[in-house]
Amino acid sequence: MVATISSYARPTRRQFLSRSASSAALAGIGCIAAPFLSRAADRPNISCGLQSGDVSSDKAVVWARADRAACMQVDYATTESFHNILGSRRVDALPESDFTAKLLLDGLPPGQDIFYRVRFDDIADGRFAGETQVGHFRTAPAVMRSISFVWSGDTVGQGWGIDPARGGLRSYRTMLDNRPDFFIHSGDHIYADCPIEAELKLPDGGIWRNIVTEEKSVVAHSLAQFRGNYKYNLLDDNLRAFNAQIPILAQWDDHEVTNDWSPIGSVDESGYDEHGVSRLVSRARQAFHEFIPMRGQPEQGGRVYRKVEYGPLLDVFLLDMRSYRDSTWNKGDERDPAFILGPVQLAWLKRELAASNATWKVIAADLPIGLISLDAIALGDGPPSRREHEIADLLSFIKHAGVVNTVWLTADMHYTAAHYYDPNRAVFQDFAPFWEFVSGPLHAGTWAPGELDNTFGPEVRYEKGCSATQGENLAPCFGLQFFGHVSIDGGTEAMTVTLKDVDGRALWSVQIPPKPDARTGPVLSQHF
Repeated sequence: MVATISSYARPTRRQFLSRSASSAALAGIGCIAAPFLSRAADRPNISCGLQSGDVSSDKAVVWARADRAACMQVDYATTESFHNILGSRRVDALPESDFTAKLLLDGLPPGQDIFYRVRFDDIADGRFAGETQVGHFRTAPAVMRSISFVWSGDTVGQGWGIDPARGGLRSYRTMLDNRPDFFIHSGDHIYADCPIEAELKLPDGGIWRNIVTEEKSVVAHSLAQFRGNYKYNLLDDNLRAFNAQIPILAQWDDHEVTNDWSPIGSVDESGYDEHGVSRLVSRARQAFHEFIPMRGQPEQGGRVYRKVEYGPLLDVFLLDMRSYRDSTWNKGDERDPAFILGPVQLAWLKRELAASNATWKVIAADLPIGLISLDAIALGDGPPSRREHEIADLLSFIKHAGVVNTVWLTADMHYTAAHYYDPNRAVFQDFAPFWEFVSGPLHAGTWAPGELDNTFGPEVRYEKGCSATQGENLAPCFGLQFFGHVSIDGGTEAMTVTLKDVDGRALWSVQIPPKPDARTGPVLSQHF
């Protein structure tokens, strides 16, 4: 019989780290009877903390990295004491994956706090057991229970790395204090094209002092350098503490590879493989999937877009606006086909939106719709052009299929904003009104708010970025780092979206009541 914890209060960060340290100490006590087994040099250890991801009502992915070839042992339970273990799983961490390892835990109870402990055993002799660390996540509810989550993007950009004297990656500590059920990372987990220097001058005369590593001190080209970008971020105490407690739903954007990359034309001197795929992109994709705790897609290896069901109140649709686009820039003849989602992903999204019975359908996009950018969607005022045709098609489908309660979340622009899209303000009018919220960066340079076009009629309800006086690429220490918080009430089913800053201040908020779903009859979900 599985014990449930209906009144579990998540531990504070101090309590959690203390308990994890105690678990590691207890693991060491078990070696006292055999002193030759207790030498740290003989034991494989966890090198980058723990992570969990893609949590649903009965599944979750657990991730860790060893400091050498080892076997990862994962035990998981519904209590911190691990007296009622639900199961134990093992998988090897090998050199070909840079000693990273992932396990899909399934058969989990819904709406339940799950504790998991991880250790690495020597791959040749299991008697050599390393330290134990403990992580936590909560599975999605099967009933109408209130839920909350946070989202943002853009980590360690523009050369602003980890400065311990300034608190490191502080946004992760603040998001952890919000105790969300999960976190959507909207892309730019790393900035592979932005090397870290030891010191940067600040506009107020101060000095920003980065931790520096060899692999993060150059633009990434090799697989080792891409991997080194992820390992650099995981040096930060705030990020590791956050990862150990809050599961992630991850997508990617351009800086996981290089600025403004696309499948066509983003290469380095190594060129293309025999299948015509950029070797640079292949290396970046491999590192991303090694270091991110997301479920694999057996039918399409390396796929990022997917749906995560989080109970009856919420489905999250995670898009990939990089891998299937036609080119980096919106150039070419208007009569030529132009893609940012691609026909296969677009068809998948339509099917899954129509099949969704969740109250809210959150579309997590790595790029905003209406902010003008030659690398994104919006091209300027006027009717749909080039990639905007895909968005027009999608929005029209949502309206005519009777799909209600869609909300778009994104990052990328390095400031925070709330946009309301109204067909009465738009050039293209065949869609139902909807909200789009932008938030970021987590830890990167801040920019001024961008310019909207009128194709889909967006209206700025709130925006905050750096001022003209402050100048662009404003350092994180000036406080203009942002994330968004979403809560959905289990009783009223209303969604409240709050835009917050690095210090946890609520800058702006809106409550959105759900619209009734007029569709009749069951719709069977199709998975592609």
